[in-house]
Amino acid sequence: MPIAASIKKDNSVAGDRTSTDFSQREFPMLSKDFKVIQEVALAETGISLSHHKQEMIYGRIVRRVRALNLANFTEYCTYLQKNLNAELMDFTNAITTNLTYFFREPHHFEYLKDTVIPKIKSNKLNNKKLRIWSAGCSTGEEPYSLAITLKEAGWPAGWDVKILATDLDTNVVAHGKAGQYKKERFEGMDKGVQKKWFSHSINKDENGRESQLLTVEPSLQNMILFRKLNLLQQWPMKGKFDVIFCRNVVIYFSKDTQRVLFDRFADILNPNGFLFIGHSESLNRVTERFETLGRTVYRKKD
Repeated sequence: MPIAASIKKDNSVAGDRTSTDFSQREFPMLSKDFKVIQEVALAETGISLSHHKQEMIYGRIVRRVRALNLANFTEYCTYLQKNLNAELMDFTNAITTNLTYFFREPHHFEYLKDTVIPKIKSNKLNNKKLRIWSAGCSTGEEPYSLAITLKEAGWPAGWDVKILATDLDTNVVAHGKAGQYKKERFEGMDKGVQKKWFSHSINKDENGRESQLLTVEPSLQNMILFRKLNLLQQWPMKGKFDVIFCRNVVIYFSKDTQRVLFDRFADILNPNGFLFIGHSESLNRVTERFETLGRTVYRKKD
C-alpha cells in the first residue's frame, strides 16, 4: 500500500509560529498559503514542513510564482490545487533539498566494504546476485560511491550486481545519470580513487568561463539504474535487496510516515539485509523490525 494512503496527517507543523511577515514581500505569502503548501507537501511527498522553514520555502516557491507570472502565493496555491498533476513535479523539485557529496559519512562505506560485502559474498555463493538500493540518491554521489566501494573491494567477476538509484526530484536524477560533476564536489576524496574512476575535461559556460568537470567511468555507470521514484507511492521493484541506503531522507517525514516506510523497507529486504540511515536519524520507537549494529547501521531481523 502506498504510504500516502496509510499515514495520518502530522499536525505538529502547525504548532509553531514565526514573526516574519511574508505578506509585505514582493510576492505576498499569507499564513493560509503556507498551510496549503504544507498540506500538499505532506500528502504528496511525505515531507513535513515546520513553520521555521517558511523563509526557505518562500525563496524556493517564489521562483514558481515568477515563472507562472502570478501575483502572489495565493494565486500559486490556487493554481497548484487546480493543476496538481501538471505542477507537482516542479513543486516537488522546488521544496526538496539535494545537498550531498561523494563518500558522505565515510564510516558507512567502510562498514560496507569491511563487513557487509564479505558477509554477502560468503552467503550468496549459489545465486551470485547483489542488489543495492540508494533511496533518495540526489545528484548521484551516493550510488557512485557505492559502486566505487564495490569495485575497490574487489567484487568478483561473474556476479550479477546492480545498484538502483532513485529520487523524487527529476532534475537530480538526470544529473546523476549524466555522471558529470564539478571539481569542487570531490574535496576530501582520495586523489588515487578520483583519478582511477573519473576522467577530466574542461567546460565553458555561456559567458566563456572555464571550469573543470569530472565524468564517471562507464564501468560504474553501467552498474547503476537511475529512476524517479516517490517513496510514498507504489514501488515497481519485483525482487528484494541485500542493502538499502536511505540517508538524510526521513528527517523530513512525520513519524507516521517513517513507520510505514521502514516497514516497507523491511519487507523488500532479504533476510538479514542491511539498512543504512543518516547520522541524525534513528529507528528508535519507529520500528522493531531491525537490530542496530551501531552508527546508524541496521540489520533486518529474521
